[in-house]
Amino acid sequence: MATVHLRIGDLVWGKLGRYPPWPGKIVSPPKDLKKPRGKKCHFVKFFGTEDHAWIKVEQLKPYHAHKEEMIKINKGKRFQQAVDSVEDYLKKAKGKDQNSDCKGDSKVKKGPLKPLKILEEDDEDLSALKDPSEKDLTDSDPEPSTVERLGSGPGTAFKWESSPVKDDPHFHHFLLSQSEKPASSLEPISKRLKIIEEDSGSTSIQAADSTAINGSITPTDKRIGFLGLGLMGSGIVSNLLKMGHVVTVWNRTAEKCDLFIQEGARLGRTPAEVVSMCDITFSCVSDPKAARDLVLGPSGVLQGIRPGKCYVEMSTVDPETIAELSQLVTSRGGRFLEAPVAGSQQLSNDGMLVILAAGDRTVYEDCSSCFQAMGKTSFFLGEPGNAARMMLILNMVQGSFMATVAEGLTLAQATGQSQQTFLDILCQGQMASTFVDQKCQNILQGNFKPDYYLKHIQKDLRLAISMGDMANHPTPMAAAANEVYKRAKALDQSDNDISAVYRAYIH
Repeated sequence: MATVHLRIGDLVWGKLGRYPPWPGKIVSPPKDLKKPRGKKCHFVKFFGTEDHAWIKVEQLKPYHAHKEEMIKINKGKRFQQAVDSVEDYLKKAKGKDQNSDCKGDSKVKKGPLKPLKILEEDDEDLSALKDPSEKDLTDSDPEPSTVERLGSGPGTAFKWESSPVKDDPHFHHFLLSQSEKPASSLEPISKRLKIIEEDSGSTSIQAADSTAINGSITPTDKRIGFLGLGLMGSGIVSNLLKMGHVVTVWNRTAEKCDLFIQEGARLGRTPAEVVSMCDITFSCVSDPKAARDLVLGPSGVLQGIRPGKCYVEMSTVDPETIAELSQLVTSRGGRFLEAPVAGSQQLSNDGMLVILAAGDRTVYEDCSSCFQAMGKTSFFLGEPGNAARMMLILNMVQGSFMATVAEGLTLAQATGQSQQTFLDILCQGQMASTFVDQKCQNILQGNFKPDYYLKHIQKDLRLAISMGDMANHPTPMAAAANEVYKRAKALDQSDNDISAVYRAYIH
């Protein structure tokens, strides 16, 4: 966005990282809050939420001049609600101005309002610009004393204690408040990370501010390798490069590397060469067989492992495969971490994955800037295999849920009910979520472009059922869902999205 001259009280469109512009108002920061060093920025309160953030000047546009343009490019429901909030605010402001004109002959005559200073590039303390007599036209601005500091860089966000966190994916990048735990339970692991210890002994690392999203993180100086450029891997590599990491890539189909070479990646001719060239090598492939072949095959990972080399397995596989790969890597003096990801192609592209990690804790910490680049939060779950178990459980629940929703849509149709009305009701109730809304809308539109392959969710269901058998734990719901996905695969839906399970019910 072009640089503009703005002042406190101006309505603006603010853009943070790769997220769409959002309507907001420039407000005075809390008195004890210093302006972040570096580029000039303003403190913005966003409409439709109680979120506030430092936004760089070049990421701001005047609200009225660009309103039509922004409305054309963003049709989301929450976005429209935010725009409506701006219009309500303007109506109230106009009403107050009219009331003020009517009271011009009152006993107490107010002097002219002090002009607000335009923020200059060398202003260090924005609180010094606040006019003591200034009062925002909305009563919803929180008092400065209620602010809980979450970070200290351009794009840094703040969580107002008086306001509940909105369950809105558009604004998670402002707060990065994935944990409901109080701030006192957070201990710094580095300047950019916070660590949460849970009763289970697991650990969560998440960005302490918005730096992982707005591109101002400090990338590790370690050389990064990445093997596998599928739906998930492509988005991950793109974000690693955007955040300044030095990345060497390899893919079984070499043509997929071309785009990333153009973006600045280096090319490895074999998995062994990538591991030899890099300090930390990530892999993200389709299933246990592909993961084993990558390590044990000709010119495979194992041939490049030397003492100190780090290997991070991001594929969703079974715990037994993880145990085998961990033993192979560590037997050569390497360091091993498993780190499967929860999410989809879109979340991978957006850098909003959830990373589940287990294995060598020092590798986990060495990967901190990488995890910030690719995800919104990450969890350390202890011994190798724990992340695989947790990932299979999560995907078992997701796969079973998707099959149940598809069953509900088809039953609605079979009984003469409107599928759209069913979806509208579902999205107003306790099960409302972006996942449900997007998947169901795609089903109704006949759009099954893969965001997560159906064949992969069926594989995860199969592995979860096997894991249940080994633990002597029943999984009848997953078993039933698995049969539906198997039918969908028989109908040639393997390479479609998981929502294509719908077609198993209509054929």
